[in-house]
Amino acid sequence: MHSHGSNSPSVSRQVPGALRGNEMSTAAMPHTLSTKTEPVAPWFHTILLACIFLGLTVAGGIFQRQTRAHPQIGGSSHIVLYLSLIAMEYGLFRYVNAGLARRGVTMKSLIGGSWNNLRDVLRDAGLALGLWVIWFGVDKLWTQVFGISHAVSIQSFLPRRPLEIALWIAVSMSAGISEEIAFRGYFQRQFGALTGSKWAAVCMQAVLFGMGHGYQGIQAMAKIAVLGAMFGVLAIWRQSLRPGIITHALADILSGIFGI
Repeated sequence: MHSHGSNSPSVSRQVPGALRGNEMSTAAMPHTLSTKTEPVAPWFHTILLACIFLGLTVAGGIFQRQTRAHPQIGGSSHIVLYLSLIAMEYGLFRYVNAGLARRGVTMKSLIGGSWNNLRDVLRDAGLALGLWVIWFGVDKLWTQVFGISHAVSIQSFLPRRPLEIALWIAVSMSAGISEEIAFRGYFQRQFGALTGSKWAAVCMQAVLFGMGHGYQGIQAMAKIAVLGAMFGVLAIWRQSLRPGIITHALADILSGIFGI
């Protein structure tokens, strides 16, 4: 940038105005995952939600023990179970949204804006498919290295009939939306504000994500934590939760219906 000295008053008068214009445009931009380090919700709100997921870890251990002792537990109604899961995911979404509202943060800004054109949609769909392929490979490698988990299987809870399959798709989509918003959005932003490090935030939310799946056993918890870290990195790189939401829902649908 070349300097024209102090004998150009028109330039010196214009620059501050230009700077003010840039500041105004920057202030008007929506905050995304990488541009805001302040908490997005009150800390008491976050602590309570974290305690709920830690409670799920304990409940998962109890589930594993009870299912080993009473295998008939797996024969309960799939439809009731799926509807309950959808209600829980919706409750999670509403809880996170209530916390954001207390800080004046919008759900749109937490997710990372919106799609503006078909190119945006195709890009995120491509990223989602790529992440799913990577995760599929990691899952196969994990099984080869650590073997098959000896935890009680959740196969008996997977869909078999057409209505169950339809409800499973609804469960998968609601989980993809609410859990990505909660972990890669809400918790990752909160932990980032707490530690001042986006990478520490990725690790912390991933561990909590894995612990929330305690009903699948310890080995599955560790594997799911790795998955959570991958999703967290993608959210930072893309500055959006949308690819992760797509991958999360797709992975749940394929694993539940086709065993992939």
